[in-house]
Amino acid sequence: MDFDSYDLDPIFYDEMFLADGSSRVACRQLHEALLDLSAEELASIQERVTRSFSNEGITFTVYGDAEADERIIPVDCVPRVLSNADWRHLESGLAQRLRTLNLFLEDVYDEAKVVADGVIPADVVYSCPQYRTQMRGFSAPNGTWVSICGTDLIRTNDGFRVLEDNLRVPSGVSYMIANRKAVKARFRHLYRTSRVQDVEHYGSILLETLREMSPRDHSSPSVALLTPGVYNSAFYEHMFLAGEIGAYLVEGRDLLVDGGIVYMRTTKGLRRVDVIYRRVDDDFIDPLAFRPDSMLGVPGLLDAYKRGNVALVNAPGTGVADDKSVYAYVTDMVRYYLGEEPILENVETFLCRRPEDLEYTLDNLEHLVVKRVGESGGYGMLVGPHATPRERREYAKQVRADPADFISQPTLALSRSPCLVGDRFEPRHVDLRPFVLCGRETRIVPGAFCRVALRRGSLVVNSSQGGGGKDLWVLEE
Repeated sequence: MDFDSYDLDPIFYDEMFLADGSSRVACRQLHEALLDLSAEELASIQERVTRSFSNEGITFTVYGDAEADERIIPVDCVPRVLSNADWRHLESGLAQRLRTLNLFLEDVYDEAKVVADGVIPADVVYSCPQYRTQMRGFSAPNGTWVSICGTDLIRTNDGFRVLEDNLRVPSGVSYMIANRKAVKARFRHLYRTSRVQDVEHYGSILLETLREMSPRDHSSPSVALLTPGVYNSAFYEHMFLAGEIGAYLVEGRDLLVDGGIVYMRTTKGLRRVDVIYRRVDDDFIDPLAFRPDSMLGVPGLLDAYKRGNVALVNAPGTGVADDKSVYAYVTDMVRYYLGEEPILENVETFLCRRPEDLEYTLDNLEHLVVKRVGESGGYGMLVGPHATPRERREYAKQVRADPADFISQPTLALSRSPCLVGDRFEPRHVDLRPFVLCGRETRIVPGAFCRVALRRGSLVVNSSQGGGGKDLWVLEE
């Protein structure tokens, strides 16, 4: 099938093609393979990829005004290809960034020198809803507050940029692995000859990282994955990851704390738990420390953690470092903590808590993307160019009512990648969410959950907002 009708727009970086229509070097083999396939063959490949997600129950949940709707995540069969040089650049930048964020968290819950030295304003930190006073004075083992980070990256004609960091309960890694399994099965020969780096070993690397966080020095610590339960939007991923790493999948009611030690209830009695990979938000993990009405957490869990008797991955309080207002200062933090220039830059960000940024935002809503500082998943966001005048007016009222709760950014020309749409290839906007692991050392699997905005012209890649996924092929040298 040809690309004759494929739309190349110089405004957008195309992941497969140069401006003259020739394929990029890293994509040449994939391009030629796609040209050799008929429309019927490609449709069959796409149908089998989609069916594999359906058969395995790979779902996500969309929360509407009235009820939650569980759906199969859409996946496009055409992989996105990244050169080894591009990946090495991202890898070094991601490692630098996570090191900085861990140093920031260790500092901001202790002496807060970064605030005293004027790198970040005190009100940005201490007014953040995710700043947990309960963690003041605590020092994380090995200085590692964040062991699992999912950083969202976009590419424009100017290169890669960090869109946001996800440090609390980052999700999506199961989709990275499921995308690979589904697409690899349909392009086996092409996959081998393209020398694509594997991602299927993520589970073993995750387990190694979790074991390194164990407070007890023995070879086989007990690891549990704490889930809110079957009604959580990412429950499929919780089951998947527990199976990948051989962890116990538990809910709060399965655990208890006695004498500052965490135990799991089993049919053979109580079993000590050393490491908890938590997928429950801070507010709900311990009713004695946070929300007293929580039925999802474990009374006394935070005390056990602070005593050093159990590892919580990620640590409570990490959300202050992925707040969208704090995000604006991360590149300054790299210079402050590491004495290095940032390898990966941020997207230009306007903080509506600043009077001049607020006025700029309100005067330019039709050109900007405006976000609530604590939201995720594409919720609570205004994409100015795609909003109606009435929607912009209504949103402006919310911004004026609570400026500190909003940031704005330019509408970015996200890169585009070919997708199979019906019987033709069409470009769609994409981003990347690689997963960075940090125990005693930093590890990054050469791959990512590549999210794609499947609606024509849409810039919103979140699954909850109509987006889907792609496999990402990172090539060897």
